[in-house]
Amino acid sequence: MTVLDASPKTHALEVVPMGDRGHPVGGMCWRRAFPGRPAEAGRAREFVQFLISGFSRADDVVLAAGEMTANALQHTRSGLPGGLFVVEVRAWRGGVALSVTDQGGTREPCPRPLAPPADWDDPLALAESGRGLLTIAALASVWDWCGGPSGRTVRAQFTRWGSR
Repeated sequence: MTVLDASPKTHALEVVPMGDRGHPVGGMCWRRAFPGRPAEAGRAREFVQFLISGFSRADDVVLAAGEMTANALQHTRSGLPGGLFVVEVRAWRGGVALSVTDQGGTREPCPRPLAPPADWDDPLALAESGRGLLTIAALASVWDWCGGPSGRTVRAQFTRWGSR
């Protein structure tokens, strides 16, 4: 566990760009690597839940952690034998940032658009999967990803209600 002093009495928080918003550096930061096995997805969610219990948007963050983890296991080399993924949680007075880093793959993260009712004859429109990034986009204050074929990080920031 890394603890960074973010006391406003001594200095202001440093902010780094994330999407079109700043990402505060400071507060508390936790990072844990998990084996790339399906059973670890539940452990990753429990890790996140434990760290942010009491945060007003904890359910949103845990749901996003589940979606990010599922994507890492299903769409990247993290889900292959010997693979792994890393979950990082940052918490500060105004919110929580979550990131999942995987071992990369052949395709870039891309939210599947929702199909209009006229396209519901299309089997993909009714698929039970493929909407994880849309869910993250709906829940997070801001989200983005970076990286390439050898590894990617999907990040989402959740500010307290009313402090967007």
